[in-house]
Amino acid sequence: MSQQVFADRLGKSKSWVDKVERGVRALDRFSVIEEIADVLRIDLVVLLRRDAPPSAAMAGVADGVDGVDGVRAALVRHDVFRSDVDGRPVPSPDEVAHGVGHAWLAYQHARYPQLVRMLPDLLDTAGRCHTRHPDEGAELLVQAYRISSSVLVKLGDADLAWLAADRAVAAAADDPLRAATAAVSLGQALRALGRERLAMTATVTAAHRIAPAPQKASPGELAVCGTLLLQGALAAAGCGDAPSVTELVDQAADLADLVGDGPEHHQTSFGPTVVELVRVVVAAEVGDVGDALRRHAAVTRRDAWRRLPAEHRAAYLVDTARAYLEVGDLRGAGRLLVDADRAAPAEVRCRPTARTVLGEVYRDGPDAPGVARLATAIGLTR
Repeated sequence: MSQQVFADRLGKSKSWVDKVERGVRALDRFSVIEEIADVLRIDLVVLLRRDAPPSAAMAGVADGVDGVDGVRAALVRHDVFRSDVDGRPVPSPDEVAHGVGHAWLAYQHARYPQLVRMLPDLLDTAGRCHTRHPDEGAELLVQAYRISSSVLVKLGDADLAWLAADRAVAAAADDPLRAATAAVSLGQALRALGRERLAMTATVTAAHRIAPAPQKASPGELAVCGTLLLQGALAAAGCGDAPSVTELVDQAADLADLVGDGPEHHQTSFGPTVVELVRVVVAAEVGDVGDALRRHAAVTRRDAWRRLPAEHRAAYLVDTARAYLEVGDLRGAGRLLVDADRAAPAEVRCRPTARTVLGEVYRDGPDAPGVARLATAIGLTR
C-alpha cells in the first residue's frame, strides 16, 4: 500500500510514516507497533527482534520499576475511597497537600522509582480526603492523578497514564481551571498512545475553553492556557501539521510574554524559555532540523534554562538528541544524552524513548565520552 494509505489507516501523517521507514524516527511505543502489525496483517514478532519473544524485545520499562503494580491497583479501585468502611481516619487537606508537594518535588527531580512507590498511598489519601472535603480534596485528587499520569508516560505505560489522566478530568468536575490542568495530562497521555489528532483536539479545545482576557487573567490561568497550546502544538507536529504548529506556538508565546520566566504555576514551568524549547522540538519533528539545532544553541544559554526542573531539562535534551540523530551527528546526540543523565539519571535510564536513542548512538556512533559508560549502566550491548 502507499505511504498515504498506510498513514491514513494508522491515523498518522505521511511524514510520520516516511520518517519511520527511513529510520529517522524510532518505533519505541509498543501500542503503536501493535497497531502497525494489525494494519499490515502480520504477526507482531515480525516487527520486533526475531531472536527474542515480544515481551523481551519491547518489555515496558514500567514493569521493571517497583511500585507500578501498586499504582495500577490504586487506579482500579478509585471509586472505593470510603474511610467509614474500614474505620481509618480521614486525612486533612493540609496532610494530603504535603504529600502532593513531596510527590511533585520527586517528579521534578526525576526520582521516578521513589515516586511510583509513593503514589498508591497518595492516591488513597487524596481520594479519602475528597470524600470529606469535596472542594479542597478535588484539587488535591486532580493533582495526584496528574502526577501519576505524568510519571507513567515517562515509564512507557501509556495506557495506564491515559487512565490516570481520565481520572483527573473526572475529578476536576466543573471547575474550569482544574479541568484545564487535567487536560494537560490528558494531552500528554494521548500523545504517548500515538493519538496525536485526539491530543490536539483535547488540548486546543481546553485552551479555548479557559482562554482568559489577558488583562483580567491571573498568571496561573495564562500559564495553564499557554501550556495547553504548547501541548496542542506538539501533537500537531506529530501529525505533520506545520501550519497549526506555528499558529499554536505563536499564541502560546504571546501568553508567555505576559507570564515571564518567573515562579512555577500549576506545575507547568510555562514561560518564554519553555516556549522556545518547544519551538526546538516541533521544528525537528516537522523536518526543519537545522532551525531546531540553531534554536537549541541559543535557548540553552539562557539563565532561565538552568532554573527549569531537572526533569524538564533532561527530557528536552533527550528529545533534542533525536534531532542530532536525524542529521547524522551521533556524537552530538551522545553528548546530550550524557548531559541529560547528569541532570536527571532516571530520565535516561527509565524512559523507553531515551533508551532507544541511546541504543542507536551506542551501536552506530563513535565512542563519545560517557556514552559507553551510560550504555553499560543500563545493560545495552553493541
